[in-house]
Amino acid sequence: MRAFWADPYLWIHAAGIAVLPLWLILCFLGLAAGDPILPSGLEILVVAIAGIAPIVWMQWEKPFCIYSLLAVSLKSSELTEDQRRILTLFQQRRSPIFIGVGAGVAFLILKQLYASASLVAPVTPIHNHALGLVVAIVSFLAANLFLQVPLSVLKVLLASDSDFEQAAPYDATAIAQKFFEPGLKVTKILPTLSD
Repeated sequence: MRAFWADPYLWIHAAGIAVLPLWLILCFLGLAAGDPILPSGLEILVVAIAGIAPIVWMQWEKPFCIYSLLAVSLKSSELTEDQRRILTLFQQRRSPIFIGVGAGVAFLILKQLYASASLVAPVTPIHNHALGLVVAIVSFLAANLFLQVPLSVLKVLLASDSDFEQAAPYDATAIAQKFFEPGLKVTKILPTLSD
């Protein structure tokens, strides 16, 4: 096992892909609500752009910092040298192709959900299509977050020990400018693992 694989934040965010189906189900129920108010191609486009573009932009311009959970983020000053090396790997391993493939897969899934929405129309708890579109957009945005972040974590997990050792610790003062750190800044989130 690679030494840096012991970082629990990597595995928490990699495991985030497990909630992807839940967000897609919610999107499916939103798409199935009521009667369409726009042409089908336009509705798909609206949901796709609103759900994919912000996450793609974030992952390319200011990637999600994995030292964040829910509404809290570790202060940059609290990150260890190894954690800052992991952030360097995130920056080094960003790829527009990888991000684009994730976005493409998400779009194909959305098209399939839209085409099949009539199957769940009788059971969706949402009866207003405008509200359904809002639910679909928000849930599809979350689905893309829980797809793109685990994909970026996977690329880091595939790094070798030598890649990790050669990575310089990321400058702690630059983390806030280069990474998206949502929520309140705290000194500790997870308990420290003992050797």
